[in-house]
Amino acid sequence: MMSFKRKFAGLSLTILAGLLCPLSHAANTPKKNLVTDDDRFMALRDAAFHDDASGADQHAALLSNYDIPSYVDYYRLRAHLSKASNTEFREFLQQYEGSAIADRLRNDWLLVLGRRGEWELFDQQYPQFVVADDNQLRCYALLSRASRQQKVATEAKALLNSPKDYGEGCYSLVNALAANGQFSQTDLWDQLRMAGEYGAMPLAQRLGKLLELQEKKISEVLEKPAALLKKGPDGTKAGKELFIIALGRAAKSDPEDAAEKLSRYSAKLNETERANGWAQIALQSALKLEPEALGYWVRAEAARFSQEAYQWRARTALREGDWKLVKNAILAMPANLRNEPAWIYWLGRALKAEGKQDEARQLFNGIADQIHFYGQLASEENGRKIGIPPGNKPVSAEEVAAMEKNPNLQRALRFYAMNLRLEGTREWNWELRKMNERQTLAAAELARKNNLLDRMVNTSDRTRGELDFSQRYPTPFNDSMYKMTQALGLDMAWVYGLIRQESRFVMQAKSHVGASGLMQVMPSTARYVAKKIGLGNFVPEQVNDIETNIALGTNYLNMVLTDLGGSQALASAAYNAGPGRPRAWRAKLSHPVEGAIFTETIPFNETRGYVKNVLSNATYYAALFEKKTQSLKARLGVVVPKGMSASDAELPDESQRNARD
Repeated sequence: MMSFKRKFAGLSLTILAGLLCPLSHAANTPKKNLVTDDDRFMALRDAAFHDDASGADQHAALLSNYDIPSYVDYYRLRAHLSKASNTEFREFLQQYEGSAIADRLRNDWLLVLGRRGEWELFDQQYPQFVVADDNQLRCYALLSRASRQQKVATEAKALLNSPKDYGEGCYSLVNALAANGQFSQTDLWDQLRMAGEYGAMPLAQRLGKLLELQEKKISEVLEKPAALLKKGPDGTKAGKELFIIALGRAAKSDPEDAAEKLSRYSAKLNETERANGWAQIALQSALKLEPEALGYWVRAEAARFSQEAYQWRARTALREGDWKLVKNAILAMPANLRNEPAWIYWLGRALKAEGKQDEARQLFNGIADQIHFYGQLASEENGRKIGIPPGNKPVSAEEVAAMEKNPNLQRALRFYAMNLRLEGTREWNWELRKMNERQTLAAAELARKNNLLDRMVNTSDRTRGELDFSQRYPTPFNDSMYKMTQALGLDMAWVYGLIRQESRFVMQAKSHVGASGLMQVMPSTARYVAKKIGLGNFVPEQVNDIETNIALGTNYLNMVLTDLGGSQALASAAYNAGPGRPRAWRAKLSHPVEGAIFTETIPFNETRGYVKNVLSNATYYAALFEKKTQSLKARLGVVVPKGMSASDAELPDESQRNARD
């Protein structure tokens, strides 16, 4: 974690001094005293995060005149949240109602009320929670309704689809719905199969208790499935369901062997159970990008799919060029998935493959004006390449000055200057909620003025009518970037697109895995590249030097691009996930595929989104640099099996392929 004491590097002392004056308890307070107060505030914050109520009280007592009193009071209360009385929560909210930190405390209080089962008070407070982004609270809200005998099973099934986000609120909801009969045994087994797919042992153990299974059985089926598969299913419902889960667990390492086991014992299962078994195997086979997955999905037609399974059935069909199955798989998805831009686009492509041009065009039109990967692809399908939308009138100095006087934005900048990015972003985003698009662009310009380029980009990205692409796609350090990319023969638009995704231009950014700087270079990569390019006397601290970071990052990017045949899609994936993985994903190809299809079928969620964003960004940057329209499809290119050159690759005509199928 970065030192709390370090000031944000880009905020000028002059601007910072101006911002602090209206917030400080004394404008002429000596710098030494201000630093001491900030140190005490940091200590208070640390005590709160460690549930040290005594320490928090001691630090807070010395901050009675601190210039951000709401946060002093918040951290003092946060240090003993679970033991706090409802009166303490109410008093805080009465004093600070309408502020970002009050909404944060209401979030905390609602979690406490949910754990306590105080539903009347929970129901009073929940509608007042403005940000409303806590999945736990969504579960508690359904649990509250269920406690009043309301039917919530349908909403619960839609919500309970990602075990990693469950926590106590969602576990309690599952328990309650099982107890009051809203979740059937079939629903519980669906949840347990999903727990198996994710390897979610805490959820599996809780479900095991509801299904009256021995804890040992749950551990064995998730961790040692081979023993159960060797025996085959017994004649009980539980025995068959556990066998199905074991198939999925075993398929993580060997789908073919799992398929053999299912075929051997299929007579002991009914049609739905067999389909569920094939779905378990198909998902793991699909994640391994094996062509056999397509056949497994066909045999799983009658299965009860998880959200992941719905999407990977469509992705497998895409990778294998089965447009009929692509269409059917998307149409079978729940509405929340089917209406995502990705699946709107691919459904349009499937309809286009069938010759249904008007229906396809209608789908493309629905997303073609959206500024993202699939909006760009949809625009190209309708015959329009990617350009920069006409700019609006730039915000004026007067409009920016109005933002400078905003006390909440001042507070946000104060936190950023202390390197408290969590608090700064909370305050910044809270204020953006109240702004029209013109004011939002002015706030983005204020962020630029204070060298908070990540805030500028994220703020400007919120607008839909008024657009400023100079804010959305900035080009800092242009001279250094131009010099380095020219020397290497790299596409500068692509490098900027990657930096925008990696660090949002935060110069001191550091990831949870240790990647640093603008281009988020890992320590081991930095040492390797420094040695390769002859960077003498390199020490790890140099990785945050702008020139050094750009040199290391661009050279490494050039290395992986060369290694992966010049494909920006593959090289972007390599930069995120390491070069070995995209090599392995390409090795699974039996024929050339579009870069967009390859990207959609990357089996790592983070890397899949990363590649989409990098290449979407790069397309807009190229349009800015070259001042002409661009093609994302051309940038994605064609990904070919190893040993085949791109010039040899010829994609099959979609309509002909579909006709053959």
